[in-house]
Amino acid sequence: MSATAPATPLLAVRGVKTYYGNIIALKGVDVDIHEGEIVTLIGANGAGKSTLMMTICGAPQARDGTVRFAGRDITRLPTHEIMRLRIAQSPEGRRIFPRMSVYENLQMGAALEGGSHFAADLERMFEMFPRLKERIHQRGGTLSGGEQQMLAIARALMSRPRLLLLDEPSLGLAPLVVRQIFDAIRLLNETEGLTVFLVEQNAYHALKLAHRGYVMVNGVITMSGTGADLLARPEVRSAYLDGGH
Repeated sequence: MSATAPATPLLAVRGVKTYYGNIIALKGVDVDIHEGEIVTLIGANGAGKSTLMMTICGAPQARDGTVRFAGRDITRLPTHEIMRLRIAQSPEGRRIFPRMSVYENLQMGAALEGGSHFAADLERMFEMFPRLKERIHQRGGTLSGGEQQMLAIARALMSRPRLLLLDEPSLGLAPLVVRQIFDAIRLLNETEGLTVFLVEQNAYHALKLAHRGYVMVNGVITMSGTGADLLARPEVRSAYLDGGH
């Protein structure tokens, strides 16, 4: 990634307000993600992190503000049309197809891309996550938590996204598995230039991985900076790194 970020972000969130009924969850959020970046959003439970991720994907839609992707206003587009623009999401809680095999889950991921690169992409996923190759004919619902997370990410990658949205990929996983998943994200970014927006409660791992980060508190962005800058800030350390929540 070049030192000077391009003028136009790949993803630009401007003044976004999202509601659940009469309750405002996002209170005028601004976020930029440039091509080739890993950007993370950290914050406590209930801060609005997952709501922002879902708002980018159109469910729920922002009531105010705009979401632009590759220069196009996607704020009012339905989710299936947003996905066709080569945005892929690995949602919180994995949400794989539990009755389908690993192979069938990956086929579903490739459906948007058209399947023309299926064999090559399948091999790439198995190189990145060898456990999935061992479990290729096993039902998704019978996999371990770590294997399900690998499958959720691999399924998203099968669509050859321009932007990968990852929501809490480390949640509930053993440290060794977390390291594997974060190493895979770093490798994809370094070797293929994949742009990643990562929502994560594990602030230390997320900020170590990310080029830039944002901190969200109660639906508001309160801080932003490089991953290293945020790691060094006392208020971030006390709230998210030194045993705080």
